Amino acid sequence: MQGNGTIQPTTSANKTDRRWLTLVALCMGVLIAQIDTSVVNLAVRPIGIYFSASVAELQWVVDSYNLVYAVFLLTGGLLADLWGRKTIFMIGAAIFTGASLLCAFAPSIQLLIGGRTFAGFGAALLMPASLSIIRVAWTDHNERGWALGVWAACNGLALAIGPTLGGLLIGQFGWRSIFLVVVPLGLIVLALAVPAIAESSDPDERHFDAPGQILGAVALGGLAFAAIEAREAILAVIIVLTVSLLALAAFITVEAKKGATALVPLDIFRIREFRGAMAATAGMTFGMYGVLFLLPLTWQSTGMLNPAGAGLALMPMALVFVLVSPFSGAFSRKFGVSAATSGGVALIGFGLLVLSAATGRGSIMADEIGLILTGLGMGLATGPLAGLAVGSVAAVRSGTAAALFNVARMAGAVIGVAVLGAVFDAAHDPATGLRFSMLLGGLVQLACATVAWVITRPNVSVAA
Repeated sequence: MQGNGTIQPTTSANKTDRRWLTLVALCMGVLIAQIDTSVVNLAVRPIGIYFSASVAELQWVVDSYNLVYAVFLLTGGLLADLWGRKTIFMIGAAIFTGASLLCAFAPSIQLLIGGRTFAGFGAALLMPASLSIIRVAWTDHNERGWALGVWAACNGLALAIGPTLGGLLIGQFGWRSIFLVVVPLGLIVLALAVPAIAESSDPDERHFDAPGQILGAVALGGLAFAAIEAREAILAVIIVLTVSLLALAAFITVEAKKGATALVPLDIFRIREFRGAMAATAGMTFGMYGVLFLLPLTWQSTGMLNPAGAGLALMPMALVFVLVSPFSGAFSRKFGVSAATSGGVALIGFGLLVLSAATGRGSIMADEIGLILTGLGMGLATGPLAGLAVGSVAAVRSGTAAALFNVARMAGAVIGVAVLGAVFDAAHDPATGLRFSMLLGGLVQLACATVAWVITRPNVSVAA
């Protein structure tokens, strides 16, 4: 692999075989990151009971992963472009695997949160590298759309495997076992990556941007802290939020001065399609992760379902996601990327509104309708959104674009879990809390879908 990010000449058959193995390794990487997230959401209540943890502490079990993931994604994307996408992918997988072991043997809620923090750092290296490898290895737009659809389907597969397997493991062996299940998958990823993934890098005179990384971390970290602690420490929240906004302003100023060598070259946001992808992605995960956090918690808190039952109840959403994702590329080519992305996010929003209306009915049948709509929307939108983000920029910026796509995805998740969790907690009743949190989540997603449609519609691209 040369420094320009293109694969050296090889026969067509060998290239096809290699790319199949590459896609398997990348999809396994997605699985270990996403299975961990979906399993932990299901285990929130057992973990809370074991450690006598508060709702805020349980939010940090989820958000410590999401927050560190989002904070270091920019670094992960840049390092992939600078030092090699395969190298960073494998380092991330190794860190993630080790962090899962730490979580499995954590003696306190604080150390569990610490293990989740390290897992988030590993995922921050792994995920953007995997997406940028697809951008480099699949140069044809139509083939890339299919590969991204399969890549996105692995998110849904993780949602299907994680809750079901997690519920069974929790019931039989306790919550610690859910972290151990990630370890063999991580080892498989490392074994596959060595022969399957070709190395590539595009330094392009760029270097590590420490000021940008620090300011970005402060800005996003402060925002998440303010959302999570809004009801507990108002004065501290005001101070932290002010610091966060100042850090964001300073980040924009510093990055603008660095130009093309910045951690985040700001001219990337001049691309209309890229801006639309960011808006739709943030909206998608704002509500989606809120569902994964709050719905199983409500089912278990009200005695409607046990952990295993909650995992099975989430499966229809995941299966629809898996079935639809591989066809999302063909759908976007036929109807336009804007229809696939904005329409998918809108479907998720309608799903959340159904969940809100179904709360308190004493049956999960209406919940399943909302979950199926959510899975359908995710299946339609995830692959085309990833393709729109990385396909709208040059291959030399694929790591940065992939990182920003995942920043938007995880920023939406962090803020969604924090804000919707705060609404849920404020109600002091699981059913009432779920009703209002899902209503808010659905409205936010519909607003983001509208913004994304307005931004991308005039210059629809079917290249994703």
